[in-house]
Amino acid sequence: QVHVVESGGGLVQPGGSLRLSCAASGRIASSNHRAWYRQAPGKERELVASIIGGGVINYADSVKGRFTISRDFAKNMVYLQMNNLKPEDTAVYYCRVWATATVNYWGQGTQVTVAS
Repeated sequence: QVHVVESGGGLVQPGGSLRLSCAASGRIASSNHRAWYRQAPGKERELVASIIGGGVINYADSVKGRFTISRDFAKNMVYLQMNNLKPEDTAVYYCRVWATATVNYWGQGTQVTVAS
């Protein structure tokens, strides 16, 4: 059984910062592929950032230069540092964790609201 839990969401003003955390527990290697997605009301879920192992990182164009994905192998955690937040970043943010190439798990999501 694998459990994925996100935390760190909240309400922040435009230009502010938040740091999301994703904890994975169970039979899953800390070095496996991890990713952050988001889903805004009325929109499809979209990839925000992903990290494979310790070095291959990808970002959506809309967050490049503002968001940073990182991981702590020892703690089996992945983080998303979000700076210079904009109202259009408002969404539920989900963590996705791969156990194998074809098996992956989602967390329950954490709400991020950017508003003045």
